[in-house]
Amino acid sequence: MIFGSSVMLLAACGGEEATDEGDEAEGDQEFTLEELGEYDGQDGNDAYVAVDGVVYDVTDVEEWAGGEHAPAGGLEAGDDHTEEIEEAPHGTDVLEDLPTVGTLEE
Repeated sequence: MIFGSSVMLLAACGGEEATDEGDEAEGDQEFTLEELGEYDGQDGNDAYVAVDGVVYDVTDVEEWAGGEHAPAGGLEAGDDHTEEIEEAPHGTDVLEDLPTVGTLEE
C-alpha cells in the first residue's frame, strides 16, 4: 500500500540535522537514477532517497536500517520517492532536517 508506506516514510524521517561541514563537493553531486540505486543501504552502502530532485542521506535514520523503510516496508533506499511523499498528508516537512548529498538528474 503506497499511501500507508508514504505516511510511515514521512513520520519516520527525523534524521540528523544537515550541516555545512564536510566535503562541499559531496553536497553538489548529481545522480542519475541508476547511480542513486547504488545507495541502497545494503552491504555497507549508504542509504539515499530522492524527493523533488533533491537526494537525501537516510543512512543514519533508524527506520531506514538495511535500506528498507520500516515498519511499513515496500519503500527502498536508492530510489526516487517523490510520488509517495506527495501523496502523504503532511508533505515534505519531515525531510527538512535530513542531510542532502546532491540532486537527481532530470
